[in-house]
Amino acid sequence: MAGGAAPSLRPEGYDSPDAASILDALPAPVFVIDAKGRIAFVNGAAEQFFNLGASHLIGVALSVQVAPDGALCVLVARARASGATLIEHEMTIEGPRLGRHVAGVRAGPLAGAPGCVSVVLHERVMASGVDLQTSRREAARPVAAMAAVLAHEVKNPLSGIRGAAQLLESGLTGADRDLAQLICHEVDRIAALVDRMGVFSEAPPMQREAVNLHQAIDHVRRIAEAGFARDCRFVEGYDPSLPLAYSNRDAMVQIVLNLVKNAAEAAPHGVIRLTTTFRPGVRLAGAGGGAFLPLALSVEDNGPGIAEAVSGRLFEPFATTKADGRGLGLALAAKLMEELGGMIEHTSTPGRTVFTLRLPMAETELRL
Repeated sequence: MAGGAAPSLRPEGYDSPDAASILDALPAPVFVIDAKGRIAFVNGAAEQFFNLGASHLIGVALSVQVAPDGALCVLVARARASGATLIEHEMTIEGPRLGRHVAGVRAGPLAGAPGCVSVVLHERVMASGVDLQTSRREAARPVAAMAAVLAHEVKNPLSGIRGAAQLLESGLTGADRDLAQLICHEVDRIAALVDRMGVFSEAPPMQREAVNLHQAIDHVRRIAEAGFARDCRFVEGYDPSLPLAYSNRDAMVQIVLNLVKNAAEAAPHGVIRLTTTFRPGVRLAGAGGGAFLPLALSVEDNGPGIAEAVSGRLFEPFATTKADGRGLGLALAAKLMEELGGMIEHTSTPGRTVFTLRLPMAETELRL
């Protein structure tokens, strides 16, 4: 074909996708900041990252979504001023809606758009999270022997409680009967937990299966509204398309119950917000290259916040800010999350404390 046009490698009838469609298909958050510091473009992963849709992000200053004096805003300003592409391999990014993330960041000038900076985030393999879980595991070792003793002491009265609830159930109707059944279900769940010889001891791998997180949360909410959180207002923000989690239902109920109880104690007459989101790209390091943790379940309260002096050791046994607290609830939650192959994080400022559970999807969902 000398002297002729080069042959096209494009299949007949094929239309090239536009750049926006290609960027939208990427799992990494990509966004553009204009010369005035406003968000000018976001792909689908960036919407997930900021926990807001494009219509609520475009035209809004980046400093509204992340800390204005934080590392990300500084990096964008440096990239704009220098005209060079800058890379940070590990950066902490925090914001009022997105919580706390650790990510690799690439920021550079956008060709043909003076003053604009393109930003690509790669959420880091959570090595720091692994280190935290290792330290929590070591801190929990002294509790293992005590847990075995508690298991023996707790299981005996449980059978009496269940028997009494069954007797009450037979003579009740309607909502009262439902509450008696709820007592029986909770006793059975606690007994199953006790049978593991204490969560802080070296137990066999936990049985995991496909779990509907919303059903587990609703169960906890019913328990809370019937008892310790009856004076709180619950607000739900569920992702209706959330995939099933690869988890254990009883363990999830126990974890969320502990978090909701803490929230109710922090804000006895306040608001407890329960949310679920799907966030692609979050990965936990481990054997075999690690596990992706795209499912996020958050419990938020509007209490006074967590004292900075306690925040760093919050998940250690016996660490507590309550005068009559035992300091085991969050340590138990962290240990169970470790067994489930996930992790737990928290952010806290006066008036807003958020605990976020990150979990893998069920294998059935991955095969779809």
